Amino acid sequence: MIELNNISFTYKTGEGTERGAAGGIGEKSSNGSLTNINLKIKDGEFLLLTGGSGCGKTTVLRLINGLIPNFFEGNLQGEILVDGKSISNSELNDTAKTVSTVFQNPRSQFFNVDTTSELAFACENQGMDQKEILQRINQTVTEMQLEPLMNRSLFELSGGQKQKIACASVAVTGNKIILLDEPSANLDNKSVEGLRQLLKKWKSEGKTIIVAEHRLSYLWDLADRTVVLKDGIILWEFDRKKMDSLSEEELHEMGLRTNKDCHEASGVPEHVEGPHNTNTFLLQNFRYKYRNGYQALNIPQMEIPIGQITAITGNNGEGKTTFLNCLCGLGSRSKGTLTLRGKTCKRRARQKQIFLVMQDVNHQLFAETVIDEILISQKEENEDEALMILKSLDLLEFAYRHPQSLSGGQKQRVAVACAIASCREILLFDEPTSGLDYTHMLQIGQILKDLKAIGRTIIVVTHDRELIKECCDTEIELKQYNKI
Repeated sequence: MIELNNISFTYKTGEGTERGAAGGIGEKSSNGSLTNINLKIKDGEFLLLTGGSGCGKTTVLRLINGLIPNFFEGNLQGEILVDGKSISNSELNDTAKTVSTVFQNPRSQFFNVDTTSELAFACENQGMDQKEILQRINQTVTEMQLEPLMNRSLFELSGGQKQKIACASVAVTGNKIILLDEPSANLDNKSVEGLRQLLKKWKSEGKTIIVAEHRLSYLWDLADRTVVLKDGIILWEFDRKKMDSLSEEELHEMGLRTNKDCHEASGVPEHVEGPHNTNTFLLQNFRYKYRNGYQALNIPQMEIPIGQITAITGNNGEGKTTFLNCLCGLGSRSKGTLTLRGKTCKRRARQKQIFLVMQDVNHQLFAETVIDEILISQKEENEDEALMILKSLDLLEFAYRHPQSLSGGQKQRVAVACAIASCREILLFDEPTSGLDYTHMLQIGQILKDLKAIGRTIIVVTHDRELIKECCDTEIELKQYNKI
């Protein structure tokens, strides 16, 4: 079904700098190249493509869906065949009738403002009649249990809910080749299982599936083969028999995440509130309403430990990101007070003492270079200190690159570097390991522990059970406090 024969590719700039948003069509490999890739994928095969952040996984997907060379220019050598046709000689609209892609950042692939129209869009592009489009939409919505998300504004959905709509927009086309780039990055445990069942269904229908992913556990028994990339080359290739023989320890030695079920308890204790004391800070009457009147947050009272790492968990759409935004004082419609060491801090005061690393870090990267991002986050500019922070996050080589030229995982680490540089007492992280490999997940975990050691209070919204097990002291399930 798919053949990559002696493929080498270097982006036009020589650095891999590309257009687009992180994780979507703007994602890139660390050095912007692939070297001598030879890969054959059979009709109906399920291939798991993994490796470190920026290793070239997304570039391989672009070769298959035709974004290279039709959208991203560069020096391409070798031959790419999809369903017997040369991708280099095919128009994107023709390739789109065979190949569907779910990008890491679904926002970068949406063309409409509401969910139902988004599902119809791909079918309309292929010229299907209205009756067939409606039938496909109804079938997809039923199979994926998306009824609560229909006829909703895409702008009001959580990251995980957007990911579900992106998967549905692929499912509705019925294409026989499906590519997915980090599809579980922003999904809760329940949604990951739903994604797994969807992939299982597609596999039973004989579709050819390629998933570029760091989280391996939910895919491990579905994949027929695993290909591991490093620095743009194929480092290892495992068939089903070899996959069954690999232990968790062996995967970790390769820099890969666990193949074990991570949905079980992490061993981190849940926070149990007692009488308010000086070891916690108190949140009271935290509320948030959207413009349409929908109340997303209503927390009468919550206590969070000072000087610890607290995980905030819950399902997609339960208000975790809204909670962080409200906590740091973003948005004029957010209400509530924070009492820290006897002092009450309202919204504007919290903006000066809390730093937030957003789920979509593109919203908070503004400067022309990575080093400038760190410098503007410091109270007083100190370039030596900024370079040390970048070095601790394996970002030193990108210090003078434009932030938007980096991969999604690299941008994530730049935002973490900004949080470190801010020296704020309370640091908030929204899915800080989304799209990160095992090595960089451990790195983020260690950085959070180091920040805790110097007295910072860390609050992490995450679905990453491996991160929780690695570094968190306490877990708070939001729905127990959110009275909506």
